[in-house]
Amino acid sequence: MAWEKGTEGALAPYRVLDLTEGGCALCGKMLADLGADVIKIEVPGGDSGRSTGPFYKNIPDPQKSLFWFAYNGNKRGITLDIAASDGRDIFRRLVKTADFVIESHPPGYLEALDIGYAALEKSNPRVIMVSISPFGQEGPYARLRASDLITMAMSGFMYLHGDPDRPPVWITFPQASIAGGAEGAAAALIAHWHRETSGEGQHIDVSIQESMTNMLFNATVWWDISGRNLVRVGDTWQIGPILVPFGYRCRDGYVSLNLLGGGRPSNVASSAGIVKWMAENGMAPPWLQVFDWVNEFDTTKVTQETVNRIVQAIADFLLTKTKAEVMERALRDNIIIAPVSTAQDIWENPQYRQRHFFVEVEHPELGASLPYCGPFAKMSRTALQMKRRPPLPGEHNLEIYEQELKLTRAELLILKQSQVI
Repeated sequence: MAWEKGTEGALAPYRVLDLTEGGCALCGKMLADLGADVIKIEVPGGDSGRSTGPFYKNIPDPQKSLFWFAYNGNKRGITLDIAASDGRDIFRRLVKTADFVIESHPPGYLEALDIGYAALEKSNPRVIMVSISPFGQEGPYARLRASDLITMAMSGFMYLHGDPDRPPVWITFPQASIAGGAEGAAAALIAHWHRETSGEGQHIDVSIQESMTNMLFNATVWWDISGRNLVRVGDTWQIGPILVPFGYRCRDGYVSLNLLGGGRPSNVASSAGIVKWMAENGMAPPWLQVFDWVNEFDTTKVTQETVNRIVQAIADFLLTKTKAEVMERALRDNIIIAPVSTAQDIWENPQYRQRHFFVEVEHPELGASLPYCGPFAKMSRTALQMKRRPPLPGEHNLEIYEQELKLTRAELLILKQSQVI
């Protein structure tokens, strides 16, 4: 499907050249969802991210990577070797009509090819380049390579994940590069606003390490506030010196309970509400039925022994209930408890269905339609849409090279034979 300028979307008139890999490709995906014409540029043969699993029907195949699909929908795709002289010439021509260039190469790589920001802005002063790298474009770590695991560890993020008596743990699905991609998209839009008011493009330097540190929110300043570091607490809340578990097993999975008391009426009502439910089922000990949540669960007074006693009684009760029963009661009595959703739960959840969060996208080459997470927001005037499935390697070569750059079939054949495209 050819892209038509001026079609629906907040960024419909604008073009993005996407040189990112892995989770960083989310940057281009977000701009594409907003309506931009995002052209994914892959090396001849296809992006290395196409070899990342999981795969459609668990069949390892570069054209069936669900990971790659997730971050490259709504994009067109071309193949181009920017390391080759002819490839760089073609890239420079493409930049002249581009509004954004996003990339995740090691710092200095594009500059060495004479296609870094300083070179590109000479031919297109309005271009915005977003560079996403593990540690940013400068500093003692700038030239170091790093995996998702490394940047998550070095950001401080991993230090707070896991149980207190065990080493830190990594979130199983890659997160760090995705965070860098999301911050890259946000920064690109801010720079775009500046360009619309000033006419100036600019270079954006996104550090994945810093993106993950930003996700720690108040943890990084906790030392300045209290003179101590936050620590791993596993499935518990740390309230002063007291640890209050929030993760509980139920009959078919897990639930998360905010067990609180003190002076806030909603907290007291919630905790008292679960005790009432326990009593209805004959599972609330007499001492718990008369427990004073306002005064006896004041975190400045309550002991860890008392908390543990309450938690054990609630844990025994929740093992008799399903997630659906917990959700129903939580909504009825305003109990601050919720089921912990699995991927299947999310897929079947009526809230997602009502909002049409999942979008079926046809993949003719697979002979199937695959469900995708829909665009990241809903906009009433400039709707975000899933307009196209992720491209095959070089799928739009003819469309862009022949129709837009006016290269002849003979020239394209030579470029293909020399593995430039």
